[in-house]
Amino acid sequence: MNPFNWLSKKITHWLVREHEVSGIPQCDYDRLSFEIRPCDVLLVEGRARISEVIKSYTQSQWTHSALYIGRLHDIEDKTTREHVSWLYDGDPNDQLIIEPLLGQGTIVSPLNKYEKENVRICRPNTLSRTDSEKVVNVAVQHLGRDYDVRQLLDLARFVFPYGILPRRWRSSLFEHNVGLPTRTVCSTMIAAAFASVHFPILPVIHREENGSLKLYIRNTKLFVPRDFDTSPYFEIIKYPLLGLDDIAVYRQLPWDTEGLICDSEHECYIPGIDGITQVTVNGSNSESTAVAETDTSEEVSPEDAPKQEQGIN
Repeated sequence: MNPFNWLSKKITHWLVREHEVSGIPQCDYDRLSFEIRPCDVLLVEGRARISEVIKSYTQSQWTHSALYIGRLHDIEDKTTREHVSWLYDGDPNDQLIIEPLLGQGTIVSPLNKYEKENVRICRPNTLSRTDSEKVVNVAVQHLGRDYDVRQLLDLARFVFPYGILPRRWRSSLFEHNVGLPTRTVCSTMIAAAFASVHFPILPVIHREENGSLKLYIRNTKLFVPRDFDTSPYFEIIKYPLLGLDDIAVYRQLPWDTEGLICDSEHECYIPGIDGITQVTVNGSNSESTAVAETDTSEEVSPEDAPKQEQGIN
């Protein structure tokens, strides 16, 4: 084995090793997995050593991002669906994400691998269904690409002032090679997918002389996971494990407690085993008064009928 490859694998293995999960996750995964939609960006607070490095230079807790693409049957494009099915050998009903990972490259993973992690959803506002399909297709085209370690290191150096590290030392971030790149990182892949449909994340905005604004696509190599969190074009969705939403607001509405069923505002009744009891609802004070329409008189048998008539006469 090439000594360089051997050393590279050892370092990669050391960087991606995760420490044990401590405590209960703050996110309600069951609700998140129910609410998540295709093209939602999943932000993850990683537990690996490389995650601590990313936290230090991005000044953010979010160290990884993945693109949710739904289940296999959610993918509308047949070619894309078949390609994902060929690469993923799990349950066809699994919820899937696409993510570039150090040491593995760009792969398809089940969403539930982050069940016990601290995660957050960033949802692209008003993204059309047609463009959503295109974003998924572009992301799937990245499958199989290697993880760009050099870009990660250059991005870390990019945060230092020019006086410490000259711009030319960070040139890989500004290279514009012809053809498709063969390596990528998580944020770059997702940014490129959204850029393909001109959906803004953090665009470069220029004001023209006449006062109008023009947007330019930002270099996708400059994106980090926190950019989806700070973008004004993405909705931040949180599902806390113990949230105020657990107290359903609709249960606090002033519902009637007497069991009334209404056909209209003033035509209500109480259903029962022996029929219904009509109810008059007073609109002024919202009180109800039951008026029985059932016949409460005793039933008279044919033998007793003549006796009653004689008593009346």
